Amino acid sequence: MKMEAAITRPDQGFNLEPDISVSSPVTRQKAAAAKQLIENHYKNYLQGLQDRKERRRALQRRAAEEQVSSEEEEQLLRNLEKKETEYMRLQRHKIGIDDFELLTLIGKGAFGEVRLCRAKTSGEVFAMKKLKKSDMLSRGQVEHVRSERNLLVEVDSRCIVKLFYSFQDADYLYLIMEYLPGGDIMTLLMREDILSEDVARFYMAESILAIHSIHQHNYIHRDIKPDNLILDRNGHLKLSDFGLCKPIESKFSSILLNDEDYENQGPINDGDGQQVPWLMPKEKLQQWKRNRRALAFSTVGTLDYMAPEVLLKKGYGMECDWWSLGAIMYEMLIGYPPFCSDDPRMTCRKIINWRTCLKFPEEPKVSKEARDLICNLLCDVESRLGTGGVEEIKAHPWFKGVKWDMLYEMEAAYKPIVTGELDTQNFEKFPEVEDPQSAVPRVGPWRKMLTSKDSNFIGYTFKKSDMLKSVGTSGIDMRSNGPSKPPSLVSLFGHMDLKGTALPEEHEQEHKS
Repeated sequence: MKMEAAITRPDQGFNLEPDISVSSPVTRQKAAAAKQLIENHYKNYLQGLQDRKERRRALQRRAAEEQVSSEEEEQLLRNLEKKETEYMRLQRHKIGIDDFELLTLIGKGAFGEVRLCRAKTSGEVFAMKKLKKSDMLSRGQVEHVRSERNLLVEVDSRCIVKLFYSFQDADYLYLIMEYLPGGDIMTLLMREDILSEDVARFYMAESILAIHSIHQHNYIHRDIKPDNLILDRNGHLKLSDFGLCKPIESKFSSILLNDEDYENQGPINDGDGQQVPWLMPKEKLQQWKRNRRALAFSTVGTLDYMAPEVLLKKGYGMECDWWSLGAIMYEMLIGYPPFCSDDPRMTCRKIINWRTCLKFPEEPKVSKEARDLICNLLCDVESRLGTGGVEEIKAHPWFKGVKWDMLYEMEAAYKPIVTGELDTQNFEKFPEVEDPQSAVPRVGPWRKMLTSKDSNFIGYTFKKSDMLKSVGTSGIDMRSNGPSKPPSLVSLFGHMDLKGTALPEEHEQEHKS
């Protein structure tokens, strides 16, 4: 703070309050981050107290229903208190890169990498996403990083890849997520070329549920593409990669495209007088398919699934995700996206001129209902299904007979080959440039002051509370005595032998750095 902030005129007396208006932007940023950190700390502390009270009440209710003796109830309560203490001690442990064994590289993009890893204490396998802080700052991705982390913390859905931890060191940000060994929809499409309408219908339906789950929390994904639709070991789909997601005030809001959001995209005009071919020649189509995976990991990325209102830098809302899904459906049934080209600018022109460029080839054959759904997703915002709510899409005749509430309980339309928890055969193979463990940065006691780089990521750290589960999956082993060795976060609360105990809904305890 500058000295002038504490100097006042004689008639004003002394002003001990700091004058923020004269401080530097960096100082104001650090002050705002510190304020948020303190607020989050006390919010989480009070939430933790409330959660513990609720767990105690839940146990007392179940004990009353089971008509256990007062002595046994007291013993159960003592066991609960002991486990609560053990759990709190584990939560205070600062998670870091040294807690994980780094394994196979399974993804590499413009902003970072994804690799298989294993927790050293529990042996659990996760997917670790690693982002370089300096790249996030230089490329204007700080807000995107925050939004991705916040969405993963906020949205608890079986349709979304789960986040277990997030943390940082001097140079990198880390997201520790569930590992889904089934590969992605792009891998499936490259292997099968096209999908039957039954298989496509199943994965379209699960994609709709996944997209709707983030829309309910007022987030737009903005990067819906086959690469980001991941399959678990049983073939069920989950949405991933929220690096471009954007929070909006309400589901009826729209946002304007910021220049840094799609920095590699040049200005696009709504038709420039050029004749745009609507189908690629066969040889160019084969070349596009060969380069498909490489393009996904490039800095430029792919524009094939981007809505025209986004390309035109107009205001847009959640409905842009439904356009992207329509383009994916076309690719599932036809074998390539509707506007693909070996030239990104030609792809943009085709999307802008979708009225004349959206065509269906003679082969393969596609049902009338499927064509109608695609055309009602790849259209103007005002006419697009989903603009008025997800029920518009679910009610389309192509989805007749779909049991929406049972999708994740039934057998998936395709089951990937998975031979073990470390199996990565359904992902692209990437060469290792160095031993991953040797590249791990070491953070020593010298790091005492926050740099301006670090202040951008205050509050990034998160731990998921694994002890609270829904009915029938996991609970608390109330009758057991304390564990013989220090428990892991997941194994601390075992199975509850009071039958059918319903614990409170799962909460997510954020522990900020």
